Amino acid sequence: QLQLVESGGGLVQPGGSLRLSCAASGYTLNYYGLAWFRRAPGKDREGVACISSGGDYTEYADSVKGRFTISRDNANHIVYLQMDSLKPEDTGVYYCAAEVSSGSWRSLDPWQYDSWGQGTQVTVSS
Repeated sequence: QLQLVESGGGLVQPGGSLRLSCAASGYTLNYYGLAWFRRAPGKDREGVACISSGGDYTEYADSVKGRFTISRDNANHIVYLQMDSLKPEDTGVYYCAAEVSSGSWRSLDPWQYDSWGQGTQVTVSS
């Protein structure tokens, strides 16, 4: 069974940067579309960024376009989320998710994903 473990969260001041990592074990990531989601306090889970299995296609929520970058290292079974120019509204628990896929498939819909990590807390505050 695919297992996902996120890391890299923490407390950062507004305008700062963080890089989240999600390491996979159990299966190779080459056949999975991947995504990052977040849940802010009192809000529904929100798709932040997603990437196709080969890494050629990405998609971002409007709220993070130009600030966040998703990337993947299939050789080492890791997906990253580089977060720059962080804002207080980026605060939340960030989750990575994976779904078997191919080609250009990627999605910001959480219901499309079967495998989830446990989450890592990101707090943006002065």
